Amino acid sequence: MVARKQLKNLTEPMYYILLILTTPNHGYGIMQRVEEMTEGHVIIGAGTLYTLLSRFENEGIIKVVSQEDRKKNYVITEKGRDLLEEEFQRLNRLIQDGERLLGGGS
Repeated sequence: MVARKQLKNLTEPMYYILLILTTPNHGYGIMQRVEEMTEGHVIIGAGTLYTLLSRFENEGIIKVVSQEDRKKNYVITEKGRDLLEEEFQRLNRLIQDGERLLGGGS
């Protein structure tokens, strides 16, 4: 897939932004939801967020669905959903490999 070649593996911020955008949301809402979902383990700063949103929009991975004043609401596109699903499967393979070697417990 073209997006996969361009992005290789998603970083945690990339992954969580796309995950959150399975439903429409705006920048500040995305930052809040990621922090809530990860219980504070992943915090995305405004600079990182808006750089990634711009990149994702330029690559057709997300799109603007509405705008009020300067607040844009984004949602993942089909291309973005495919990329997210590929990353989800890749992460699951990593987990499965780790469980096989580590025995799944301590």
